[in-house]
Amino acid sequence: MLQKFGFTQYESQVYEAIFAQNEPLDATSIVNHSNVPKAKIYEVLNRLIDKGAVLTTMNGKKKLYLAVDLQSIILKIRADFEKDIEELKSYKIKRTYSDEHIWTLKDETSISSNIEQLIEEADSSILLLAWSEQMEKYRPILEQKEQQGVYVEVLAVGGLETSLSRRYSLIPMLEGNHLEPSQLLIVDHAYLLFAGIENEAWKAIKTTSKPIVKALTDYFYHDIALTQITKKYGDQLLQDEEISKLLARLIY
Repeated sequence: MLQKFGFTQYESQVYEAIFAQNEPLDATSIVNHSNVPKAKIYEVLNRLIDKGAVLTTMNGKKKLYLAVDLQSIILKIRADFEKDIEELKSYKIKRTYSDEHIWTLKDETSISSNIEQLIEEADSSILLLAWSEQMEKYRPILEQKEQQGVYVEVLAVGGLETSLSRRYSLIPMLEGNHLEPSQLLIVDHAYLLFAGIENEAWKAIKTTSKPIVKALTDYFYHDIALTQITKKYGDQLLQDEEISKLLARLIY
């Protein structure tokens, strides 16, 4: 079991050999009980001491070893793991290359994780279009990034309660127009993720291709413009049959 948490096979054998005895053991006894080669025993014991799994003392000229209680090792493993997780969360690898490929993603959880990661790594700007259910998942981190000085602008289909300064809510006005949920994220005007539903499953593309990022940035502001126009002049526009048909072909 210890091998699942970073202990080697020899370390696990030595720890179990010491722990199974009612008294401290010297190196020779540990070799006999653990089946670890004599040439390796001191190296393994020193690693276990460094890991806090084994204690050592001198009895005359002989060095004795005592196993730390397993519950204490479990607590240490948990504490070290949580510390490592926090350090990993704060570690940022900056992308320094230009990648024109279009990468595909499947699975809603994977897509959400990628969106959260891109938002977290944003340095200067975040543009996000999403349906209110998805937008709510990202709201706390979006608000946090804005507080950190990142430019955040969102368009929520269905509305969103948030403290964000630049937010727009699109409430569909056309009856019977079935809207397919989608998500569009553009970070630092360089990284893009666009997700939609196909055959009742979420799929997405992810790219840093400049032409695509530019085109979908225009798409984002196109939708914001239409949102504000229909909010202000919606009743008049829907009275015009031609314009009403055109709006029906958009996300409205």
